[in-house]
Amino acid sequence: MKKDIFGKAILDFYNKNSTEDIITSTNISDEDILPLDYLFRSYTEMPKLEKKALKLAKGEVLDVGCGAGSHSLWLQEKGFKVKAIDISKGAIEVCKKRGVLNTKLLPLLEEKQNFDTILLLMNGTGIFQTILNLPIYLNHLKSLLNEKGQILIDSSDIKYMYEDEDGGFWQDLNSGYYGELDYFLSYKGDKEEPMKWLYLDFSTLNIACATVGLKCELIAEGDHFDYLAKLYVAE
Repeated sequence: MKKDIFGKAILDFYNKNSTEDIITSTNISDEDILPLDYLFRSYTEMPKLEKKALKLAKGEVLDVGCGAGSHSLWLQEKGFKVKAIDISKGAIEVCKKRGVLNTKLLPLLEEKQNFDTILLLMNGTGIFQTILNLPIYLNHLKSLLNEKGQILIDSSDIKYMYEDEDGGFWQDLNSGYYGELDYFLSYKGDKEEPMKWLYLDFSTLNIACATVGLKCELIAEGDHFDYLAKLYVAE
């Protein structure tokens, strides 16, 4: 996020200077609106998979891609020690202003501390970007776990987006894994450089985890092909 449009937008919202929402799109979908107030949602406003993940948190927690800090704030209120990281300077600034005690502008692969729970929510697999990056990120996440630690991550199987009315699957087989998308952000007429974003089906995540010595457990499924998984070191 070289322009940090995401950060500018949530800073505007926090400072009551927002006049419009973020516009998102992908290479396989039309423009959609990401309401800025959704990024500031309370626990009661969160989807059931996020609520489940927060309820499963234990020990010291790393909130990866913390955004405006809604997950971190709820965990803090429950007495957890939380570290919130993001690559958006604006997001980290807002987290600090909202009261998140431990924040850092930091890519996940540069994190060195160990934790009991690592959260990757709001399509947490997106941060992996591509299938080829999976072992790199999974190995790094594994290295950050304390003994009996856990990674709580959500994603969606977007295969349905490639199905025609008869249920046929129309993806170009030469284009790679169907969950690898080009993701576009714009805000107030300014466009972010497109980034890679990965939606990962549970079966593929399960196989990838096994190759790096992680167990992958399906915790819950949502209403629209989404799921929450728990990853932990195989004993």
